[in-house]
Amino acid sequence: MEDQVKRCGWVEGKPNYYLDYHDHVWGKAEHDDQELFKWLVLESFHVGLSWQLVLSKQKNFEQAFDGFDYHKIAKYGQSKIEALMLNKGIVRHRGKIEATIENAKAFQKIQMEYGCFDQYIWSFTNGETIYRQNMETISRSELSDEVTKSMKKDGFKFIGSVTIYSYLQAIGIINDHELDCHFR
Repeated sequence: MEDQVKRCGWVEGKPNYYLDYHDHVWGKAEHDDQELFKWLVLESFHVGLSWQLVLSKQKNFEQAFDGFDYHKIAKYGQSKIEALMLNKGIVRHRGKIEATIENAKAFQKIQMEYGCFDQYIWSFTNGETIYRQNMETISRSELSDEVTKSMKKDGFKFIGSVTIYSYLQAIGIINDHELDCHFR
């Protein structure tokens, strides 16, 4: 029975979309560039806000940002930025919107250099997922520091080690599910 499944304590009492994220996304190895970009966008909008708020607006973000199509987003101009600033369905933060456009360009640059973003982002762990055994709560690591430094060098904006740690969890490079969680 689904209700009997053991999950991480942080999802107790959360809405279904939050449970879906925990069960099917968080800590699961993602290798599709479109999905990798999507979670980068959502994590960058998460800065300073609750993850539940951002997740609750995921469909609105997807619609507003052309399905997270980084090819289209890289070409956004001032009129699209202004339209996004008027969209009440998303987080209307000019800096984050402009960073998303710059990040789409940097994402494409990485793809040109590595063949795909997946090769780049997973190269930091030689393609392996990190399963932490110490479940002490942390929000950054040496790995997230290293990835952040590299991404900033490559032109990514509105990211820091805490954001990138969350991103690495979202795309399954880091699996921080509790040791007794069914989804570990």
